[in-house]
Amino acid sequence: MWCPQNSWCPQNSKTLQERYERLKASVAALGLVQIGTVTQRMDRRPDASGRVRERGPYDQWTFKAAAKTRTVNLTREQARLWFQAIRNHRKLEKTIAEMRSVSLRILEETTTGVPRRGNKRGKGA
Repeated sequence: MWCPQNSWCPQNSKTLQERYERLKASVAALGLVQIGTVTQRMDRRPDASGRVRERGPYDQWTFKAAAKTRTVNLTREQARLWFQAIRNHRKLEKTIAEMRSVSLRILEETTTGVPRRGNKRGKGA
């Protein structure tokens, strides 16, 4: 939650710093991180008699690399591990966004900015 510099904020810089430290600790505890998506797909193919057969499910990891979508087939165990790493990456991105917000508030509360210039209208008229 962001507050403008001159408005009332429910947290002071000490509690903001404590919150930032908790966020840092949560990043350190995340574990492996990875981008992408894990999905399951079924394969439908006709057999020798012409009947369509379903095979699967197959686990796949899809991600972007060098502006191209890549797909890798995974075992069940790999899919479980990749899924957790992708979940950790999403938590990491959310935590980093919150860390930026808290950092901004700490910086605004603990530093003095450049004074604003006065209104030039009306002067010299």
